[in-house]
Amino acid sequence: MDALAVLAEPTRRRIVDVLRVRECTVSELVGSLGMSQPAVSKHLRVLREAGIVTAQVRAQQRVYRLEPGPFRELDAWLAPYRRMWTHHLAELERHLDRKEDG
Repeated sequence: MDALAVLAEPTRRRIVDVLRVRECTVSELVGSLGMSQPAVSKHLRVLREAGIVTAQVRAQQRVYRLEPGPFRELDAWLAPYRRMWTHHLAELERHLDRKEDG
């Protein structure tokens, strides 16, 4: 499953934002997001199938955490766009500097 397509869904991005800060159980995510347990579980399943999160069983709970691989792939995909925008912004800065001097 394509990580970009999976993360296009706003609720999944909210879950990822919470997991970026710390590992969480489903009940902690439910509390943080103000959503029902079935809804959070449904989104976690999609994130797990895409390899974006993994779950580790601790006692009676599953603790979810982010996996770096899909984010490295997204970063690699974004790299040419980042370079393009960096170039365009540098050109804009040079243009504005010339207008100030002129």
